[in-house]
Amino acid sequence: MPVAALKEYIGVPRDSVDKFLGQQLVYVSRDHHLLFASAFLTCVPPQMKFREFVEGPLKTLIQPDPDAEKVDWTKVQWLKSNQPWQPQFNLSLKENGIEHKDQIRFQTPGLNTLSAA
Repeated sequence: MPVAALKEYIGVPRDSVDKFLGQQLVYVSRDHHLLFASAFLTCVPPQMKFREFVEGPLKTLIQPDPDAEKVDWTKVQWLKSNQPWQPQFNLSLKENGIEHKDQIRFQTPGLNTLSAA
């Protein structure tokens, strides 16, 4: 349905990176997993090493999964922008090309306790 505006509409985003005091939003989702219905939202510094991101926020968020301790992070399949992607664990999120409001996805083949696949 078309909308007729009475005047020019100028949208002002209220969640731009400058509003997060040096942090950025990063969405992370675990594909084909029934325990987690949607992506996790993290607020982390872009200088954080990817390894620190996995060892800290990500491991904490997936902890309710009975298979969480079995995840071999070196064998996880990653996707960024819906494309296969291999993060460099010793580089920062920024150096890995992860920007504000990006979403990364991961798959854990063989860990199917709560899997939809």
